[in-house]
Amino acid sequence: MIRPVVAGVDGSSEGFAAADWAAREALRRGLPLRLVHAWEAGLPEGAPASVLPELRAPQQHARHVLRTALDRLGERYPQLAITAEQVDRLPVPALLAESERGELLAIGSQGPTGLGGFVSGSVALATVARSERPIVLVRGGTAAEDEHLPDADGAPSVRTPCREVAVAVDVDEPSDDVLAFAFRAADLRRAPLRAVHAWHLPFAHGFPDAAARQARLRDSAARELAELLLPWREKFPTVPVLEVCHEGRPAHVLVPAAADASLLVVGLRRRHAPPTPRTGPVAHALIHQVGGPVALVPHD
Repeated sequence: MIRPVVAGVDGSSEGFAAADWAAREALRRGLPLRLVHAWEAGLPEGAPASVLPELRAPQQHARHVLRTALDRLGERYPQLAITAEQVDRLPVPALLAESERGELLAIGSQGPTGLGGFVSGSVALATVARSERPIVLVRGGTAAEDEHLPDADGAPSVRTPCREVAVAVDVDEPSDDVLAFAFRAADLRRAPLRAVHAWHLPFAHGFPDAAARQARLRDSAARELAELLLPWREKFPTVPVLEVCHEGRPAHVLVPAAADASLLVVGLRRRHAPPTPRTGPVAHALIHQVGGPVALVPHD
């Protein structure tokens, strides 16, 4: 079964930026694009015309949102197969169901709450926390030119090479799912991959051997990162890989590391025990602080 790239749209600039990003990703992967809009009007599709107009508003809004997105994306990407559907469910369960059927799901990372509600902070965080499939969060205003290096004159361009892909690597609890997603993303873009590992030496400052301990841990972290990435380098021999080890907390290290990246890939550990699913502190910080698209890849 062919899994489409899915985008949630709600008529906001964030929602359309996510759909536009998803269209480009679908083309890279050779997959169709599916647009969805959640609406909960409480009316069946064939309700009589006598129903109060205000009760039909969500349904009419959904049609307008989808038609507008279809027209704009169809004009920009005429070679892409695009379908669209209104989903009569609340946004979070609708998005979760769509993510299960898709290759990945793209949604806006911030924006106004309201009808549809795809891009409200609570909806995005709740969807990410419960998803079993990769989700890419896209900021409003993100454009195709942002994925590419500037041209020789420093101007934005879509004809220059893609910016690098960055991936957060945990050498203590590595994930094949995260690395596979990141290497493939870099390969599809013909871009370098920056593998970033954050290490931390607590309570070291002030000790007589603090510098030596720090050097040993830095060397050990670099060695472990290189060993972890070696089989992936062999699997993706055309992807240039830059291995980066920084001392510091992961969120503090990853935000500047992803500043010039076209995409940041981060693992999100599945949390089955808590009654209320939630994102981890690193993912939560990155969702709010990183300006470019962030791919969150669930793993055990």
